[in-house]
Amino acid sequence: MSARTRPGPPGRVRRPADWLELVRAPAALTVLGDAVAGAAAAGRPLRGRRLALPLASATLYWSGMALNDWADREVDTAERPERPVPSGRITPGAALAGAALLSGAGLALAAFAGGSDALRVAVPLTAAIWAYDTVLKPTRAAPLGMAACRALDVLLGAGAGRGPSARTPALAMAAHTFGVTALSRGEVHGGRRADVRVALTTTLLSAALACGGPASSARHRTASVLCALVHTGTTATAQLAAARARPTADGPVEAAAVRTATVAGIHGMVPLQAALAARSGSLGAAALVLGVLPLVRRLSSVRSPT
Repeated sequence: MSARTRPGPPGRVRRPADWLELVRAPAALTVLGDAVAGAAAAGRPLRGRRLALPLASATLYWSGMALNDWADREVDTAERPERPVPSGRITPGAALAGAALLSGAGLALAAFAGGSDALRVAVPLTAAIWAYDTVLKPTRAAPLGMAACRALDVLLGAGAGRGPSARTPALAMAAHTFGVTALSRGEVHGGRRADVRVALTTTLLSAALACGGPASSARHRTASVLCALVHTGTTATAQLAAARARPTADGPVEAAAVRTATVAGIHGMVPLQAALAARSGSLGAAALVLGVLPLVRRLSSVRSPT
């Protein structure tokens, strides 16, 4: 990804801006709706202490971003030297410590919000995040690992006791995440057309899952379909553009087209969450989630979420 800011000299620290860049702070807005969708499917509105569940999701997301940059520090030195760790603005040790502290904070928020019922999901979610960043990311299992993280994040909103009732939202978010992750592997050097096709397929599958199945009423169904259309419009348009992009000299799809489609896929998670919440009967929650999308887009123009 092209640099948004000029890297500072080694050893230079500009807190808190460097930390906000490290954890891709604004991108956490795209995970808040996971817990909302899970809670709506389980019939457990986010009230009282349970309002902290989306904050737990965001904090765990930030921990994963910090851990990602720690794990990728050698690769980023060559491919993305503008990032805080390779540029020297944050040391590798500090990034790792930050990831650990944010993981602990996320678990604490989950415990505060839902007690042992929430921790029974938050602990496996935290383990999945660490496994993805430290083990799975360079392997072919990376998309599956990230999809598991997203599914668990949805289940966090439902709670372990009512997890089965949120299986469809968890599967929808996992399917979309699988495709976005597969596509994102070509952000730097260009992507495979097969990955573009996988991403487009999972976008359509996730939209179908969001709209299919029983709905609380006709108006909830209508709202779900409208949100799903925003999801596919946001995501599939960029994916189709990537599929049609002229390959580079050595064959891959142009990296710029892959990056654009990846960012669009991340943005598309917001209306997908809204569609899932609407179908489950939470129109107010769906409207709040969908209302985040313009802010996500605006912030992404300043700092990339990838």
